[in-house]
Amino acid sequence: MLIRRSSGILPSEITPEAVYRDRRRLMLQAGLGASALGLAGWSGRQAFAQAAAGAKLPATRNPAFVVMDKPTSRKDVTTYNNFYEFGTDKSDPFSRAGRFRTSPWTVEIEGEVGKPLRLSVDDLRKLAPLEERVYRLRCVEGWSMVIPWTGYALSALIRKAEPTGNAKFVQFVTAVQPDTMPGLRTGVLDWPYVEGLRMDEAMHPLTLLTFGVYGETLPNQNGAPVRVVVPWKYGFKSGKSLVKIRLVERMPETSWVRSAPQEYGFYANVNPDVPHPRWSQATERRIGEDGLFSPKRKTLMFNGYADQVASLYRGMDLARNY
Repeated sequence: MLIRRSSGILPSEITPEAVYRDRRRLMLQAGLGASALGLAGWSGRQAFAQAAAGAKLPATRNPAFVVMDKPTSRKDVTTYNNFYEFGTDKSDPFSRAGRFRTSPWTVEIEGEVGKPLRLSVDDLRKLAPLEERVYRLRCVEGWSMVIPWTGYALSALIRKAEPTGNAKFVQFVTAVQPDTMPGLRTGVLDWPYVEGLRMDEAMHPLTLLTFGVYGETLPNQNGAPVRVVVPWKYGFKSGKSLVKIRLVERMPETSWVRSAPQEYGFYANVNPDVPHPRWSQATERRIGEDGLFSPKRKTLMFNGYADQVASLYRGMDLARNY
């Protein structure tokens, strides 16, 4: 299925790993120096000032959900992002999201529920005790981070809405603000951005309704004021700046599946044995570890969360259900 686009470029062709590596190699050969090296967008990103601090968001660290990897720096976490509503370059969200309005803000929980909810962010935060959890994040392009998030299990909110027996999937819908989101004017995707999980995935204790990062409220570029984080899946599954959470009976058609189903499946579980059509998923680069020259890491099955989530997919062909 073709998508609407202004430039004739498929979304799957935006900054693929091979392209940005070739670009950096050519820059090196041209003698542009170390300041121009690194992953795509890093050189421009270094010119930015430190991202503005958000409000403090007190939370208790939950050691059951803390990986032992060294956390990625706050600067890297807040200036190197995918958020196509602001642009397709990794530096665009930080440089363009300043005008994004996050107050007032409400989130609707609707669909196959006995108790539909419409809650402000303040009311959402009060539904359950906030925890700090340190999760790995793995993106389909081949890079990864380790991030301290603040939130609580999404299951706490879903239970408040009293799901019916017909609720088999959960759909997430992201905000659309044409006057503050310049990426909406492109044909990269059909907006709003939509993602989804199977009900048991959404109810898993690892799935986090997220309000903060590094002990502060989420910056705009990281999905303010509320997002979901699903650490065993590729990053595009973790919808940002949510306005609707809808419980449905049938598998929802998500944005990337609609746009490029041959490359982006509904499940999107991190799987080193299933390559993307244009590059391997067997290894990754951890952002902040010496840029282009950092040694690659082996990608872990389910991003290292196999002990917790592999049982969800028992009996499934994970190459077909990618």
